[in-house]
Amino acid sequence: MRRTAEPHRNSRLTAAAFSIMLLPFPTCLTSGAQMPGQKLPGLAPIQVEQTSHGIHVTAGNEVLEATVCSDSVIHVIAAPEAPIPQPARPWMLDAQQSCPGAQFSYAQDAKFATIKTAKLELKLNLERGNLSFQTLSGETLLNEGSGIPRTYEPVDLNGDHTFRVTDRFSPESSEAFYGLGQHQNGMFNYRGATVELGQNNTDVAIPLLVSSKGYALMWNTAALTYADNRFPLDMVLTSIAGKSIDYYFLYGPKMDAVLHEYRTMTGHTPMLPKWAYGLFQSKDRYVSLDEIQDIAGRYRREHKPLDTMVQDWFWWKTEGDPSFNSNYHDVTKDLDTLHKENVHAMISVWGLLDPESETYKVLDAKHLLISDAHVYDASSSEARDIYWEHLPGKLLAQGWDAFWLDSAEPEEYWPHFGDAILRSRQLKIGNGAEYTNVFPLLHTLGVQDHWKAQNPSKRVFLLTRSAFMGQQRVGATVWSGDVYGSYWGLSHQVTAGLNFALSGYPYWTTDIGGYWPPHDDPLADAAFQELYARWYEFGAFCPIFRTHGHRPQNEMWSFDKVEPILRTYDKLRYRLMPYIYSLAWKVTSEDYTIQRPLVMDWPTDPNTWNLGDQFMFGPAILVNPILKADATKRSVYLPAAPAWYDFWSGQPRSGAGEFEADAPLNRMPLYVRAGSIIPMGPEIEYATQDPGGPVELRVYRGADGKFDLYEDGGDGYAYEKGEHSVIPIRWEDRTGTLIVGPRQGFFPQMVEHRRFRVVLVSSGHGVGGEVTGSVNAEIDYDGKEVQTTVR
Repeated sequence: MRRTAEPHRNSRLTAAAFSIMLLPFPTCLTSGAQMPGQKLPGLAPIQVEQTSHGIHVTAGNEVLEATVCSDSVIHVIAAPEAPIPQPARPWMLDAQQSCPGAQFSYAQDAKFATIKTAKLELKLNLERGNLSFQTLSGETLLNEGSGIPRTYEPVDLNGDHTFRVTDRFSPESSEAFYGLGQHQNGMFNYRGATVELGQNNTDVAIPLLVSSKGYALMWNTAALTYADNRFPLDMVLTSIAGKSIDYYFLYGPKMDAVLHEYRTMTGHTPMLPKWAYGLFQSKDRYVSLDEIQDIAGRYRREHKPLDTMVQDWFWWKTEGDPSFNSNYHDVTKDLDTLHKENVHAMISVWGLLDPESETYKVLDAKHLLISDAHVYDASSSEARDIYWEHLPGKLLAQGWDAFWLDSAEPEEYWPHFGDAILRSRQLKIGNGAEYTNVFPLLHTLGVQDHWKAQNPSKRVFLLTRSAFMGQQRVGATVWSGDVYGSYWGLSHQVTAGLNFALSGYPYWTTDIGGYWPPHDDPLADAAFQELYARWYEFGAFCPIFRTHGHRPQNEMWSFDKVEPILRTYDKLRYRLMPYIYSLAWKVTSEDYTIQRPLVMDWPTDPNTWNLGDQFMFGPAILVNPILKADATKRSVYLPAAPAWYDFWSGQPRSGAGEFEADAPLNRMPLYVRAGSIIPMGPEIEYATQDPGGPVELRVYRGADGKFDLYEDGGDGYAYEKGEHSVIPIRWEDRTGTLIVGPRQGFFPQMVEHRRFRVVLVSSGHGVGGEVTGSVNAEIDYDGKEVQTTVR
């Protein structure tokens, strides 16, 4: 939360575009309360007609359309006068995918016009013009306010006539709100807060508001927006510019179903290369590929798992051109040397350009720069073409494996400045006041599309500091920006990441240890090394595992006081690779979310509604980061389950509730839900090592369980054409039977014969990150179903 909403001024009002002031107490009127003698303002007659896709409504000059997109999604768009404009919405998929339509019934009586789908009901109040979304059983999910729900205030911005648009909603008393991107206010439940949605370093704007009641509002604009819920009876959404009020109502009721609907409209998430789920080693900054090779070599010699080395900024002679400074020799040869050690390399590439660069000059000559900024206009397809051809395309051809698209908000010039800068510019796509937040989507989308055209055999991986709706369909991970290296910074990243997950974007990470150090010599500070260990523990359970920071050294051995702890979690991350990569497939194939706030899986438990410092990592593992200095315990809430197992000891706990868990420096509390099956691979040093090694299946008794083990070639896009396999694994708790079902699918590199080592977890058995020595059963598997009783 960075700013409170700007005060409302006199507005053009609806439901009928009247020239009247807002009532003093419009929210009271939703429940029938009214000042003595006070009456609601009269409105123009409302006319409704059924259409093939929903309803068309006129009220005075205002026109509104409600379109049935699916059984669970309704699109509402309203404008102060006809015709309703149809501006570009590049974050949406085409209408056949995003809003294909569904069967509905229509009815009208003296009070309401009603649309009913197979899952949802929409009512239009024929007196007040406000909308109400309900379940088929009659439960109200959300109402527009009944005073004057929608307003349009004429404004002139950047030389264009537009409107400041507002819609007012009346949430239910105990409702909680999540999503809205990533923000640094430390809040998980946004009820009672105002959040500005404007791109900035560490702040990401995604206007998807998710409710604990199992619905979401997708505010369908890229304009700078305020979500204002300061007052208990109001949720007010205001955008500084727009020709219409435009939103989608999405219903689950499960949050996974809500996010599935969102990604169906805006794009599904591709698989990242398998190496991207391993460790990224980075700092500000490595000054040559010689230095990077030395560090990668030491990781390999000391058998510390690692997949990617990162080249941060100032590798260039001139920012914006692909020419390396004199510290770099034969880049292609050096990258080939890294690849032979099974190490990948990511390079920092900015959209901010030096005016002396050739890339800048070409764009400038064609008027394809953002005015008064050293940034190319990513809303122009021609500018995206030129940017690719002059910079990242040439780097990809050298052999780089990933691009770090820094400053993607964007920033406009040195020194850093980037607070929603597009709102005061004109863009190729239109008025920057209406497209304030769109840059990161178009920037990353352009790079992805060109990459896939140039080298389709290599999966896209991008790291970026900002995001917008639809960007999950780009092969990009967002990191939380240049945050402080403190417990305050760490604790704020946990809540920020969980809300980001509930914004429909599944891949997220942080600078382990924070970017800005607390002082000039952090490595000599035992307290900072402790913080780094705690952050590393948390980072190992983020979707992407990455260390970075403004520190003189940042490698594992640089933190000598806690190095054994770091190595433990590094090895654990790699042993969990079969589990993590299978969850990645669920993200792609089912619109799953890996890093899961507890409210996702226990939405009816009010104890989870404000719980932003614990999360599930996939379906099995409850993660409880340590967010305070010198802590040796932390409060852990266990939601309802037949039992929970301490991952480190195997000791079960029955029942739900809160308790004090032990948390010595080397142990972040981890608990595994009964009924879980966790596949763990052999000890490896990079993600694709030993693909045929034995898989340890840890079974946590107390409930039936299932897990689908996914495998593919690890890179390229053949998986989209069916080149992958899934092995379904089931546990029947009553009989103690493990069923490894018939393998589904095939890919050329597939290991056809596997050994599964089955471990029934108990106290002291099948615990921690080490390979379990004595197993309960072994299964030789050749793709055909195997059933075994395990004791």
